[in-house]
Amino acid sequence: MPFDPAVIRASFAVVERRADQLTKFFYAHLFTNNPGVEELFPARLAEQRDRLFAALTQLVLRLEEPEKLTGYLAALGRDHRKFQAAPEHYPAVGASLIAALKHFSGHYWTPEIEKAWTEAYTVISQAMIDAAAAVPASTPRWWDAEITGHRRATSDLAVLTLRPDRPYPFTAGQYLTVCSDRRPQVWRPYSVACAPRSDNTLELHVRRVPDGTVSTALVDEVRLGERLRLGPPLGEAVLAPDSDRPLLMVAAGSGWAPVRALLEQLAQDGGRPATVFIAARGDRDLYDLDSVHAMVQEHAWLHAVLSAPDRGASRNEAVRLLREGLREYGDCSGHDIHLSGPPDLVPAVGAQLLEQGAESALLRHDPVTPTFNRSRPLTPAEWFLEERDVPWINRTELG
Repeated sequence: MPFDPAVIRASFAVVERRADQLTKFFYAHLFTNNPGVEELFPARLAEQRDRLFAALTQLVLRLEEPEKLTGYLAALGRDHRKFQAAPEHYPAVGASLIAALKHFSGHYWTPEIEKAWTEAYTVISQAMIDAAAAVPASTPRWWDAEITGHRRATSDLAVLTLRPDRPYPFTAGQYLTVCSDRRPQVWRPYSVACAPRSDNTLELHVRRVPDGTVSTALVDEVRLGERLRLGPPLGEAVLAPDSDRPLLMVAAGSGWAPVRALLEQLAQDGGRPATVFIAARGDRDLYDLDSVHAMVQEHAWLHAVLSAPDRGASRNEAVRLLREGLREYGDCSGHDIHLSGPPDLVPAVGAQLLEQGAESALLRHDPVTPTFNRSRPLTPAEWFLEERDVPWINRTELG
């Protein structure tokens, strides 16, 4: 490694508390000095600035762990294909990054620091460029998909059926990213709610979140016949190949979507003993009960446990019921386990199941962030003190 990670970390600490100002400066510098590049970014840049600083933080944290850094950069480089990022864009980004860091470092900035950041960015950008170039030319940057079905399952949740313009090579349990022309250049991850189908259609379950940019468009605004862009499939929370171990699945809220896909795949593969806990805040949130009942009636190997408190109960009560049910399930050793639900619930449930004998190597879920906090920091201190849930470009394993 040609640069000194300690120098990078120390200089990053100097500007960390001025993250919001730094990222504003970065984008102003980038757009001013590179006409046309602004078209590749969303119109609302506040979230994009958050994402940039979060990515910088991840990179700085991994500088001394080459194996993790390599995986993170490869995922980031492949994913940037859908943003139409080209090799010629990377030097411009590097120049603006160095300019922003230098501006907000003040007298702390030295030739040694500039050299370290320049060398680090060269390594980082080349890894991303190489990862993107390694993707087969036959793999699209994105798929165009027509909306052929739109059903409001609850007041804030819609079930979408999509028909991609070409075969979409995913595996049950994976997720994808979606972009709508109603919100240009803004991508969001959603789990695919079905196993691969012979007609090439996909199903997504989209819940509108407060101030959700894309979720609001997909739940309330889109119409049949509209087209969405789909990024390549992501995620490793798929069925373990050739496993005959019993399955335990936990699905909370719209986390039912990937679990439903896994059960469909399991049925196609011949089935094996499976128990699924389906949790919600109330009966109204158990939005796909017809499918649950149909699967249980059709497959003797499947057992479903529904967990929903009485109307008006708190979210904490719903979580308590779920965790009590899992405790009653007992020993989880020798099970393949899949968890899907809110990002604050999945780690807690996973920890409980490990205490009940589950093996960490057999426990699968999509990457989750420590908190679900999408409000923006008001002061520099909040950037430094709070862990944040930034809506990521992708949620692939970070190395």
